[in-house]
Amino acid sequence: MSSAPVPRPRPFAQVTRAVVRRRTVGRTAHLPVSNETSAGGIAVRVEDGVAYVACIARRSRSGRLEWCLPKGHIEEGETPEQAAIREVAEETGISADIIQRLGVIDYWFTGEDRRIHKVVHHYLMEATGGTITTENDPDHEAELAEWIPITALAGQLAFPNERKMAQVAAQLLRARS
Repeated sequence: MSSAPVPRPRPFAQVTRAVVRRRTVGRTAHLPVSNETSAGGIAVRVEDGVAYVACIARRSRSGRLEWCLPKGHIEEGETPEQAAIREVAEETGISADIIQRLGVIDYWFTGEDRRIHKVVHHYLMEATGGTITTENDPDHEAELAEWIPITALAGQLAFPNERKMAQVAAQLLRARS
């Protein structure tokens, strides 16, 4: 009888991640890299002591509806703050003023012909007017816009980095009250 150890397969999740990583590295290593900078905000209104955030829902590449924070590219000559105010207004219909900077997130994704490194500046904002709607979204990316209680964002937002920004905003709002 052999005393050699019996090889054990790795758990499914590890195999999947390793295979995906190898396939992704091989497929994307030759793609050009593009850097993009965007800005957006957590526009808040308080009603009966409850803070609500203007959020949008977009379709993912797979067709799934994903809730996210309004954000978009900084146009030439704009500051990140100006872009955040404009993007919130365009994507949600809500006018808002910046209260303070929340932070910056960055991530990578692959488009059809390039890898993209995206940096997004986020701001805590106070809603000052408007009606929540996606009708003014020039790219028609946002399908829905709704007021979501800030306490529900952790379960609603699709992306972990946006959930972290919402958590920071909630902490700042608690400290201010």
